Amino acid sequence: MKSIANLLLLTVTVLTATVALADSPAIHRVLLDDHTVVSVPVATNRVTTISFPGPIEAIDGAGFTVDGKTPGQFQLAHVKGSTFLSVRALTGRAAGNLNVRWNNCTYVFELSASDTPALSLIMESPPAPEELGAGRAPEVSPLKLLALLDKAKAFPLLKSQQPESVADVGFTTYDGKPLVSDFNDYEIQIEQSFRFNAEDTLVFRVGITNKTGTPLIYQPDSFALRAGDRLYPQSISDSDGHVPPNGRSIVYFAVTGTPDGGRNELSLKNQFTVLVQRLSPPPPPSIIVTNVPVRPIRSPKGQP
Repeated sequence: MKSIANLLLLTVTVLTATVALADSPAIHRVLLDDHTVVSVPVATNRVTTISFPGPIEAIDGAGFTVDGKTPGQFQLAHVKGSTFLSVRALTGRAAGNLNVRWNNCTYVFELSASDTPALSLIMESPPAPEELGAGRAPEVSPLKLLALLDKAKAFPLLKSQQPESVADVGFTTYDGKPLVSDFNDYEIQIEQSFRFNAEDTLVFRVGITNKTGTPLIYQPDSFALRAGDRLYPQSISDSDGHVPPNGRSIVYFAVTGTPDGGRNELSLKNQFTVLVQRLSPPPPPSIIVTNVPVRPIRSPKGQP
């Protein structure tokens, strides 16, 4: 009876320890993105395991050893055909990158020795559109949003040289029928738009034209998109908030989800209007003078 009680106590202890480890900041979940470098801190006295959703196809890296005896900065353990690999640093100043090939894509990890290592890194596939449904919008990190802006900027090059990387990106250009929001002394023209469906994010390339001889100053993080009777604030923008006198500036900004956290499901066929909060005062209204005959004022007789 005493041995059973001890066994139960041991079981409870093990379960408690497991829960504590699961809540540890050393365990991370990261969405797979082959356009983002993942920084991974590793230790000399701990093992870091990186897991993928399926079997790893190939691994490349410089300064790695599999037996710990051959000179190197990191020790790597991996069984061909398995879904995970393990690494640890061999020196306190170890640093290097590891490229992992999975599902016809290359994922880059930047490894560095640290006293606070990541013990487990779980790489997860982004949810499919049908899994997201029409409910809540996906959580898109600032780093991911920056990557979407970069992908939109490089879209022509990616389309010609790496078409598979933008195969699921919706794209529209407005060369024939430009979408222009005219605000008298300045205007905003949508030149290109992109839709990243998995992230429920639209990216816009817009041109802001200043029609006056004074600088146009606006709030860089205040871009908003109007579609129908709904207004969608920006999730990120690449702008310095300045347009020179009689000049033009190119800006990229993105809209993700809806203001209440739902999916926007916006089509690129919408007649969008772009708004921004202006900081510089508008120029004073022009004074129009008409040619009206005016009689000269004459001095009374006898006065100069």
